[in-house]
Amino acid sequence: MVFKIKLHRLLYVGALILMVFQCSISSAYAQPKPELVTVNVSADHKDWVYKPGEQVKFLVNVSHKDTPLEDIKINYEVGPEKMHPVIKDSTALINGKYEISGGTMDKSGFLRCVVTVKFQGKTYRGLATAAFSPELLQPTTNVPVDFKEFWDRAKAENAKIPMDPKLRLLPERSNDSINVYEISVQNFEAGSRIYGILCVPKKAGKYPAILTVPGAGVGPKAGDLGMAAKGFVTLQIGIHGIPVTMADSVYKRLATEEKYKRYRVSGIEHRDKFYFKRVFLGCVRAIDFIYSLPEFDGQNLAVAGGSQGGALTIVTTALDNRVRYLVAFAPAMCDLTGYLHDRAGGWPHTFNAKTYQTKNRIETSKYYDVANFARFIKVPGFYSWGFNDETCPPTSMYSAYNVITAPKELFIAKDAGHWYYPLQNRKKSAWLIKKMIN
Repeated sequence: MVFKIKLHRLLYVGALILMVFQCSISSAYAQPKPELVTVNVSADHKDWVYKPGEQVKFLVNVSHKDTPLEDIKINYEVGPEKMHPVIKDSTALINGKYEISGGTMDKSGFLRCVVTVKFQGKTYRGLATAAFSPELLQPTTNVPVDFKEFWDRAKAENAKIPMDPKLRLLPERSNDSINVYEISVQNFEAGSRIYGILCVPKKAGKYPAILTVPGAGVGPKAGDLGMAAKGFVTLQIGIHGIPVTMADSVYKRLATEEKYKRYRVSGIEHRDKFYFKRVFLGCVRAIDFIYSLPEFDGQNLAVAGGSQGGALTIVTTALDNRVRYLVAFAPAMCDLTGYLHDRAGGWPHTFNAKTYQTKNRIETSKYYDVANFARFIKVPGFYSWGFNDETCPPTSMYSAYNVITAPKELFIAKDAGHWYYPLQNRKKSAWLIKKMIN
């Protein structure tokens, strides 16, 4: 009986560690599962990078169970990412292959080719995105004159609110070397709290810390046991002011409620009422909590996240000079106003619809745009994304990355969409360990 209980516990911990590996940036952005028909699209430069004026050719291969499909029709579109296509056509494949002349771009940006094919009643899809001098992209947004004053005042007001930390040990998630807790701290106003999962090595000592900030949506948090096992204090937080250990069914129900369905744009008409004001300040409050822990070494602190979490990583680092390192994967909320200048803007694509392009919303966005926070980054960072990301357009991400003057490393997984390869996560872990432990 004792053996069965220990085995069950080991399997549970193993599942959690696997979940952490998949979610170690912020959310489970796993590679798409293989499909019956593969539509492989690539650009004719090995790195998919071109100079403005250079012609790009997109190479298409369509196969069924690794066998090329012959005499099958494909439809394809080519154009700047997130914009209307400039080429739209169809053709029949010969030996499962075709070469598309994609044209060029006369300035920095990304040109995307999307190919679809119907086979046995189902549509399959593939894409490739060519980069044209992406290192020259610059934000379309601008920094308000009182940007720093606005956020300094907000942080000072938030600091007056008692943190009132609460910890609850989770023995079913803990193991022989790590204690796992659900924690909460007060933030933004009395009674409002943020929640998270704290993992602390049991062995006595002082440890560096990693704050992991979440991707978009509403859901539970597993905690980062993987990095805790490597010698870190880790804290993974939620942003919605709700516990992060409830049943999945609760989060599914909450996700249908108006408050959470539209939180991305809630209150954007006024800079003090925008949903993300409480969120940004909550990330800083999470650092306050880490600094209160006796196990923290008091100086080596990193922030990490992907997608919305990538945005929060950059924002938190810019707002709090206690952060020493950052890892941002596919950061969202970059150069939101790109759509006002006929190019892709960042998630959540606030201004993609002209009806949403009002003066108040545009002005509010400038206080929350990651490209504006990126200008204030002063510490080393590791960044990664793919050219095929359709959620966080590379145009927007480069616009923020290019204004960062601090030491920075960028790893491009060119064919990745809004998901991450295991290699990207391995590089992230190795980079943090090298900077903070070795």
